[in-house]
Amino acid sequence: MTPDKAQAILDDNFAPWVLALEPRVTRISAANAVLEIPITDQITRMGDIVSGQTIATLADTAMVFACFRHLDAVEMVATVTLDTQFLSAGSGRLLRATASVTREGRAMVFTRCVLSTWPNGKEVAHATATFARPLK
Repeated sequence: MTPDKAQAILDDNFAPWVLALEPRVTRISAANAVLEIPITDQITRMGDIVSGQTIATLADTAMVFACFRHLDAVEMVATVTLDTQFLSAGSGRLLRATASVTREGRAMVFTRCVLSTWPNGKEVAHATATFARPLK
């Protein structure tokens, strides 16, 4: 899967409110999926800090793409758990999510994600998620 193909899947299949964040698939490989969104006034709260809801949404979306790449298919996956640890305030020009699969079971996929702001590269959150494969 190329970043352009992944972007088309994102644009054609994800909810309008997720797409309103303007996510871009910048890399997708066997190792990970990387998605970025611009940091705008629409996603920040007091103090120009990226909202937690935005961080969790980007993490979940990036981990779905890590699943797609790992499974080598655009397959229905459903978030079962999503745990986000907020490490520091996020500010800058971009929020980047780097997601990978840690383990695949028969009916579940386990993932992790590191979220950082750019251009400073500061880690602002870590997330983990478990996805069910309901069609398995």
